[in-house]
Amino acid sequence: MSLALTLDFQYKTTIDKLWSAITDSEKLAKWVLKNDFKPIVGHQFQFRAEPNEYWDGVIDGEVLVVDPPSRLSYTWAVGEEKHTVVWTLQELENGKVNLHLEQTGFSNPHGLAGAKHGWSAWCGELEKLLAQ
Repeated sequence: MSLALTLDFQYKTTIDKLWSAITDSEKLAKWVLKNDFKPIVGHQFQFRAEPNEYWDGVIDGEVLVVDPPSRLSYTWAVGEEKHTVVWTLQELENGKVNLHLEQTGFSNPHGLAGAKHGWSAWCGELEKLLAQ
């Protein structure tokens, strides 16, 4: 059984500014986690959080698709769970940009719920970053 998460966020910004926020390592660190991300297909990277008793704090990833400024995809692996994250950016008529997230490969509803909570919080931080 594989479960998928889909979320949409709308930001009053330009598509180029939003693309930069999801592909620039320093900007990603401000709204997601510290990382060594590079928007290059095949690049292997890590997001790093504070470890705790349940988790070493490392998310391993590999860049799968870089299609500026509309599509970015990478793997997202924690322990035995390996997911695929796809971001799709679309300009809207009202000066906003829609950021669509699809994360696939969840093995249980608890992981799916946790990811929904996590991405929702992180995308709230992204909104603050874009407003600067």
